[in-house]
Amino acid sequence: MRVSVRVKPGASKTKVGGQYGQVSPDQGAVLIVFVAQRAVDGAATEGLLKAVAKAFGLHRADVQLVKGLTSRTKVLELRGEEQSLATRLAELLAS
Repeated sequence: MRVSVRVKPGASKTKVGGQYGQVSPDQGAVLIVFVAQRAVDGAATEGLLKAVAKAFGLHRADVQLVKGLTSRTKVLELRGEEQSLATRLAELLAS
């Protein structure tokens, strides 16, 4: 399952939840992820991947960056049971 996320580096604590901007037909909803790491040498991206894995109950290896290595808006590939991932995504977007 592919998920669009918006990373907010340098937050006081890591948190996954909320929706960024308006829902677009081509991209869908964008999940907000606050990470404590700064955007230096890929630290924020790695923090993002770990936070998303934890929020979805996955191993870090089951979350891969597909698009947006240096962008704050990224696309991630989550490997797992599609229905449970979709349910969890809806919960996180609503929080």
